[in-house]
Amino acid sequence: MNAVLEKISKIGIVPVVKIDRVEDAVPLAKALCQGGLPCAEVTFRTDAAAGAIKAMTENFPQMCVGAGTVLNAEQVDAAVAAGAQFIVSPGLNPNTVKYCISKNIPITPGTSSPSDIEQAIELGLDVVKFFPAEQSGGLAKIKAMAAPYVNMKFMPTGGINAKNLTSYLDFKKIIACGGSWMVPGDLINAGEWDKIEQLTREAVQTMLGFELAHIGVNAENAEEAEKAANRFGFIFGMPVKAGNSSVFAGTALEVMKAPYLGKNGHIAVRTNYIDRAVNYLSTVLGVEFDESTAKKDAAGGLKAIYLKEEIGGFAVHLVQK
Repeated sequence: MNAVLEKISKIGIVPVVKIDRVEDAVPLAKALCQGGLPCAEVTFRTDAAAGAIKAMTENFPQMCVGAGTVLNAEQVDAAVAAGAQFIVSPGLNPNTVKYCISKNIPITPGTSSPSDIEQAIELGLDVVKFFPAEQSGGLAKIKAMAAPYVNMKFMPTGGINAKNLTSYLDFKKIIACGGSWMVPGDLINAGEWDKIEQLTREAVQTMLGFELAHIGVNAENAEEAEKAANRFGFIFGMPVKAGNSSVFAGTALEVMKAPYLGKNGHIAVRTNYIDRAVNYLSTVLGVEFDESTAKKDAAGGLKAIYLKEEIGGFAVHLVQK
């Protein structure tokens, strides 16, 4: 998969933006970045599109900015000249796709049928847009179409919102979802940047789904660990289960048989998508991770990793739900 699309996959949500005034581009980009989504698909449905892309990319070089609703080669040239890093089209126009490929510009054309998918494969693509997603059959249709086309991945757009976002992203062949619910046109035109930032932040939190998994407490030895876990379990009616390095009381408390990371212990926070969580925390919030603590599953996917810092005397690690 193209490096730009890999970056989009780590972000998880692509705000689809319609801008009527170029002067709105910078405050909108700021709101998106501060809300946690340094990404935007600026649709070529207005005359301000190219100017908006240029303003965004020049003022926020960390953003991944692309052009949407691109219908022909002329619009591709205008978008790329303005700084667009990727192209999105509502349908699959072979001429536009071939032109982007010849210019080494990633493009995700709109598809909604097996015939579209086969045409995309013939053109050499491995990621396509699925549009309009909900109106074309939604997640069920994507899963049905993905079955025979094992190497194709999708970026659905159209009808995606906070309520159905994670159901789409849970399917591994979906790299990201496009949506406009955090950037509604009326708020952009009214300059309600604080509201857009809040909606963006809520979208990110909905996607990542952070929640407390358990608290780990450091004990001096196995005997002390068992004593503490048993007492906790007795008082609160929780089952106690001993493992190789710790003893759990229920699922909320883990007592380490020997001092481990953190002055007092550790706090585990589970998330829907650990790779996206790491990307968000590191690129948006500046959080650093201790790569030496990374644990991976049999397929090589990240399943747990510690932050470098301690909080309140506790080491903190993310864990994949």
